[in-house]
Amino acid sequence: MSTTVPSSGLAAPAPADRVGTPDTHEAVVGGPDAAGAAPVRTAPWGADPYANALRTGRGPLFLRRSDGWLLPLDVERWCSDAGSADLSALHRCEGPVLDIGCGPGRLVAELASLGHRALGIDVSEAAVARTRGLGGAALLRSVFDPLPGEGRWGTLLLLDGNIGIGGDPVALLGRAADLLGADGLLIAETAPVDVDERVRVRLDDGRDGTDGRTAPASARDAEPFPWARIGTPALLRHARAGGWRTAGQWGAEGRTFVSLRRPVRELSTRTSSQSAESANSAPVISSQLPK
Repeated sequence: MSTTVPSSGLAAPAPADRVGTPDTHEAVVGGPDAAGAAPVRTAPWGADPYANALRTGRGPLFLRRSDGWLLPLDVERWCSDAGSADLSALHRCEGPVLDIGCGPGRLVAELASLGHRALGIDVSEAAVARTRGLGGAALLRSVFDPLPGEGRWGTLLLLDGNIGIGGDPVALLGRAADLLGADGLLIAETAPVDVDERVRVRLDDGRDGTDGRTAPASARDAEPFPWARIGTPALLRHARAGGWRTAGQWGAEGRTFVSLRRPVRELSTRTSSQSAESANSAPVISSQLPK
């Protein structure tokens, strides 16, 4: 999973110095030193406790709302091999695949074994490292950063709750449309209940002091970030309003999925300026791509 954050639809990535946008939102975890050096900053998904959970391959890990409500995150499943529910989505993929918020990389690795060219992106260094350790290609990027192959991807994946990235599914759908090629496919996992909510959350590993453990300062002091939970009915409503066409709906192992066809519209200014030859070619995917 990864965070990202524009509050409005983006046809082009927001400036690198934007404030309060999910994937690039930075929380100060250390003040300036005596020499006046800039404080160390860490993106929410780039620090404890998420990085520790990925390194160990296990939780507990939650998204915690300000009212104390907890959403459990399935770290063990993310760090395992792709399961049958994952495969129900991966077998629908077409062409080169971009896994948005790739986490520890099980989907990128499985796609490679299925013969797909696949690239994962994530804002967590631990996630990118683990994906590359499985032999997958991955970049340390937000979905709203400039990315390889914009306007030419065959399939985008937003699984494991990643439709919540940025707390604005409409903005995320808009960005997805810019990344896909003509008639490209978006496969999203939805909440298994009919919900459409926008919240601000923190990552939480349950270290509240009751067991003698104390959360690291970087986790305790992290700024809350935007997140969304959206079920299938709500996602389909937002998608139809944006011109997306429903390609399929299904469930597997208690998880629910939707596939959508890219809206029929002109590509973004950035993408449409490419030559016809470039627009019709497949994205370049390589583990050697620079961060």
